Amino acid sequence: MSIVIDLSGWVVLVTGGARGVGAGIVDAFVDAGAIVEICGRTEPDLSEALRRPSVHFSRVDVRVDEQVRSWVVDVMDRRGRVDVAVNNAGGSPFGRFESGSARYQRAITELNFLSAAHVASSVHPIMMAQKQGGSIVNITSISARRPSPGTAVYGAAKAALESLTGSLAVEWAPHIRVNAVSCGLVATEGAVDHYGDADSYARVAATIPRGRLADPSEIGAACVMLASPLSSHITGAVLDVDGGGEWPAFLAHTPNADSLKPNQVEGAHS
Repeated sequence: MSIVIDLSGWVVLVTGGARGVGAGIVDAFVDAGAIVEICGRTEPDLSEALRRPSVHFSRVDVRVDEQVRSWVVDVMDRRGRVDVAVNNAGGSPFGRFESGSARYQRAITELNFLSAAHVASSVHPIMMAQKQGGSIVNITSISARRPSPGTAVYGAAKAALESLTGSLAVEWAPHIRVNAVSCGLVATEGAVDHYGDADSYARVAATIPRGRLADPSEIGAACVMLASPLSSHITGAVLDVDGGGEWPAFLAHTPNADSLKPNQVEGAHS
């Protein structure tokens, strides 16, 4: 029997869905047949894929609770349902913790944690009232569970979001499922700028057991799977999409470790 994910007629919210990981998530849901509502602070230069009739953009600052609530109400008025909410908006510049002001710390926390709380609070009454319930997928990061030097507040905010995921999964069961996708390093438009030139990029990729960064479409596929009926008994889970995490540092100093490196494995699948 073939397994097909058909979300035709479903309405999906994706915060920060115009580019990078967000665009991969949007593409995946559109390919599954869903109607996708995205939002951001500024009107994006949408890619060809995001100009499809089933994608609609709204100008929303997800850090502001009132704007989020208005957006969700507007979507409900226009679409009549909200099946899935993907909390993708986030990010952080690189900098030492002691150099960040209190204002900076609040802004990073608001973007990476409170925005997701605002969306969850806003969709809760809608999903609880729907016969089909609903699903929330929070996008977190490997930074939530390992040291994140240079983005310490970001890592702490993502750890808080993973904690919120588990708590809401219990509070809102069985009607609303709440899960998270924990992203490893992802090959977005700005990845080369972030990780350096091509040689540096390759060295970063080599630290991942799978030997490469994730494609945004792979994050999107994980979100679709968690939101779909295929995952009907999965809630409170954090799904790692990180290519195996990080190559253990001690192996760099271990005899014969080269034989274990990803590019030495025969028959690996892409």
